[in-house]
Formats: sequence, C-alpha cells, structure tokens
Amino acid sequence: MDIISYRDYCLSFPGTTEHTPFDEVTLVFKVMGKMFALTNMDTFESINLKCDPEKAIELREKYTAVLPGYHMNKKHWNTVLIDGSISDQQLKEWIKESYDLVIKGLPKKIRETL
Repeated sequence: MDIISYRDYCLSFPGTTEHTPFDEVTLVFKVMGKMFALTNMDTFESINLKCDPEKAIELREKYTAVLPGYHMNKKHWNTVLIDGSISDQQLKEWIKESYDLVIKGLPKKIRETL
C-alpha cells in the first residue's frame, strides 16, 4: 500500500475528513470528528489504527509489524509498520475495523446520519 491508496481508502468511508492537527506531516483521518487512522505523510512507514483492546494484543502477538500505538493510548491503538509483511487487503480490513469501532462509539443519532 502506498500513501495515495491509503488516503483514498480512508476517504472512501462516509463522514470521513482529513486533517493535519499536530503538525504539517501527520495526516489524520476522522469520522464525525473522531480519529480512526493517522500516518506520517513524508515517510509513510507506519499507520496508527484504533483497535479493540483484546484484538490489539492478539495482533501484536501474531504479527511483528504490529506494535503498541506510538504516541497513542496503547490499550486502544496499534501502530502497523508498512514494511511489506502485511498484505494490502489485511491493512484495508484493519482500517475498516478502526473506522467501524469509532462509528460504534458515536451517539446513535449521529451514527444514523452516516
């Protein structure tokens, strides 16, 4: 996966917006104002994704390219290295799961607008 396909995929979800709230190189994707994915646009060496806490641990144990979320709440976030060891299809699945997890946490009235 490259930065363009990553960006296009993230923006394909309803209600998604992109921002650079931390600095000029950290690209953050939000749904209804809540983060679900972020990366460094200059290097695109990893992406941070929200994850169910139990699944986050399982993924870290199974994949060497999945680490506790860098600069994030390590219970709820994973950092996934873009080193070629994780397929694009798997990355897309995890991005979608991150998006869905954020949607699930939104109030019902807001969820229904999506």
